[in-house]
Amino acid sequence: MSDIAVPDGVRIFDTTLRDGEQAPGISLDVGEKLEIAEQLARLGVDIVEAGFPVASQGDYEAVKAIAETVGTASGAPVIAALARCNTEDVERAAKALKAAHRSRLHVFVSTSEIHRRVMLRASEDQVVDQAVDAVKRALTSTGDVEFSPQDATRTDPEFLLRIVDAAVEAGATTINIPDTVGYALPHDFGELIGDIVRRVGDGAVVSVHCHNDLGLAVANSLEAIRAGARQVEVAVNGLGERAGNCSMEEVVMALATRSDLLGMPTGVRTAEIARTSRLVSTLTGYPIQFNKAVVGKNAFAHESGIHQHGVIQDRLTYEIMRAEDVGVAGSQIVLGKHS
Repeated sequence: MSDIAVPDGVRIFDTTLRDGEQAPGISLDVGEKLEIAEQLARLGVDIVEAGFPVASQGDYEAVKAIAETVGTASGAPVIAALARCNTEDVERAAKALKAAHRSRLHVFVSTSEIHRRVMLRASEDQVVDQAVDAVKRALTSTGDVEFSPQDATRTDPEFLLRIVDAAVEAGATTINIPDTVGYALPHDFGELIGDIVRRVGDGAVVSVHCHNDLGLAVANSLEAIRAGARQVEVAVNGLGERAGNCSMEEVVMALATRSDLLGMPTGVRTAEIARTSRLVSTLTGYPIQFNKAVVGKNAFAHESGIHQHGVIQDRLTYEIMRAEDVGVAGSQIVLGKHS
């Protein structure tokens, strides 16, 4: 274990191409994934999780293509690939990432009692051994290894700290805490992340990956940042399993708009947000809901006469961010029943 430089701001880890594509009905080909990865690089995310290479030949080819193109460009983001804590997964992911200038292996194993009993049929000791072995194996291919204890928020806290300690001692450089089933509430999640940040210290960067089953993915991610997390995992338009992931555009603009309170900058070029959102919507076939925060059709639209009067005089009366800052042409005055 060595001291890790914790960033002054927040790293944005985009998982649109991995967890986002796991949303029911989405199936992207290699060319479509490459197009999205190129746009994510223009957007300025820090890490692009390109896929899960062992899942299929198509996923392997997509990760390899992204590593060879986006991953070799000047100023390229880190290209990451997911792997379970076993030899085949780790070696397959490492092979797919080989060409990238900066690569990350993201290894995970389930840690909650129900996952260990139903899915793994493994004891706590066995799961810890799997995690340690996978981290060490991954480190033979790259110096950047992320470890995730799946279903962390339903894992016994003492065991969670034990496996985090073991992963850091084995050399993991990022410890990612997934709220896999969207179970956490902001206050409790913040306390959990604070405990982990204090436990890890300078041994690794602490990250979070929040699902939106209770509509709290962004709130939980922001609370985690307040508690010391310095990486947040997101997906464009909040895509992902079931109710989706933490929305990239929402968490980035929350950090930008409330910098007075949060004081955690990102490297995202926010003027690229709307373009990125539209591209992902078009290629995935998932429409953007009209009232979606930041990127929805109505996000900067005003129909009520009182609101229209205020915005015409000074947009700050009813808008907390500029449409142009996210790549939208401007506010809209919509004539309707309430105008």
